[in-house]
Amino acid sequence: MALARVACRAQVGLTAPPVEVEAHLGAGLPCFTLVGLAGTEVKESKERVRAALVNSGFEFPAGRITVNLAPADLPKDGGRFDLAVAVAILLASGQLRPRGDLTDHEFLGELGLDGEIRVVRGALPAAAAAAEAGRSLVLPKGNAADLRWLPGARAVTAPSLLALCAILEGRSAGQEPRCVEAVDDDLPPTLSLADVCGQALGKRALEAAAAGGHSLLFVGPPGCGKSMLAQRLPALLPPLEPREALEVALIASIAGASSDTRRRLTAERLPRPFRAPHHTASASAIIGGGRDARPGEITLAHRGVLFLDELPEFDRRVLEALREPLESGQVVVSRIGQQAEYPAAFQLIAAMNPCPCGYAANNAGGRGGAPACGCSPAQLERYRARISGPLLDRLDLRVMLGAVGEAELAQHRARAPCDDAPLRARIAAARERQWRRQGCLNAALPAARLEERLGISAGAGRLLASGRGPLAISLRSRHRCLRVARSLADLAGATSIEEVHLAEALALRRALGAEQG
Repeated sequence: MALARVACRAQVGLTAPPVEVEAHLGAGLPCFTLVGLAGTEVKESKERVRAALVNSGFEFPAGRITVNLAPADLPKDGGRFDLAVAVAILLASGQLRPRGDLTDHEFLGELGLDGEIRVVRGALPAAAAAAEAGRSLVLPKGNAADLRWLPGARAVTAPSLLALCAILEGRSAGQEPRCVEAVDDDLPPTLSLADVCGQALGKRALEAAAAGGHSLLFVGPPGCGKSMLAQRLPALLPPLEPREALEVALIASIAGASSDTRRRLTAERLPRPFRAPHHTASASAIIGGGRDARPGEITLAHRGVLFLDELPEFDRRVLEALREPLESGQVVVSRIGQQAEYPAAFQLIAAMNPCPCGYAANNAGGRGGAPACGCSPAQLERYRARISGPLLDRLDLRVMLGAVGEAELAQHRARAPCDDAPLRARIAAARERQWRRQGCLNAALPAARLEERLGISAGAGRLLASGRGPLAISLRSRHRCLRVARSLADLAGATSIEEVHLAEALALRRALGAEQG
């Protein structure tokens, strides 16, 4: 026949809209035309498909070849359409005679010049969409690990175009995708809070943040353990639920996870993401964007932790762009001709020095021998002003850490190694109480339902009415203190917020300008 149609999938954000690949062979001068709002990579597929067909032993049709990617108004990019284009041309030229109907198949893969079917980015969203539509997906062998999260999906993998044609014609048995299980050596070692010397206040703040999903800012001199504390938060959080693991795997798939990360995706328990971008990262790198509206660091940290070290060194516009995702848990990336919506339910942990040189706390009761701060008041004011009030107000916990002294170091060396298992169990129990009580973590509890769900005791109510500390600044600060207090009460197994819980929440939300005593 002169006309053939094959199904494929595009990629828009986390979705995979269907695309119909139409191939028409007509008379005329030799010409290969590809239409349908195709990007540069898609247009280049003409040469890849031509070489792959010839090197696989097929004849490239003479005459006028027209390939249309429908719908025409949907942007298409990447090499994922190569395989569908090649199969459509083979069907139209009569060189491929499948044993059955191919209308229930979808084809996804990039072709090498020798006919090899290569790994493509974003195979998991396409596989999920194909499974929902009741279709079988044909994809590269290298993408078989993506199907680990879709046990009911129908899929066939093939190493090359020639092998795929043999499968479709019934001359060879189809290969069911097999996922290579990860070994323990592929997974990063679990970090423990026992590695952190001292910093009892920082550890308590980290426990409260883990229990309620709260954002957290560490302020302290260089080398006091801010980064070490932040890196240990994912290990304190409960394992991902199956639905959450699928979301994380979908994001990793469209982001083009490395082969090492892809092996980790096959582990029994997918680790929570931990992203720590450098402070020179642009807004597109953090929020998402670029020419094809790719996901940013806040999406890659979905269901996990985003750690921003040296917070004041980030571009002011980047920090301000975090405000909306922190509230909504999602981000919309708009570019000319396309718009992508990504999830961004991340837990923000930030760290900064108290001043540009880092030693401002030493001027107010610092330990002997510690460097003294040489920053002027104007320098200190400019440094702290890099973080706007609205963003600072959205950080639930703000903790001042001090330098670690020799006594604490000696005590840490003499202490026997301890296990974080009891702490993780206490955090898991607190989170379970929140899900049973209100269907979400305390950090995500809407303001309209806040005081209704919290259960405030008489003593805590009197402290709340006094308007002391952060309670007197803004309504948002009041709500965030209450959420933290509720998390502290959940950790203690209390049914209501007591005065001690609210007082501790206020102590864990110090003003940025407060000096360490």
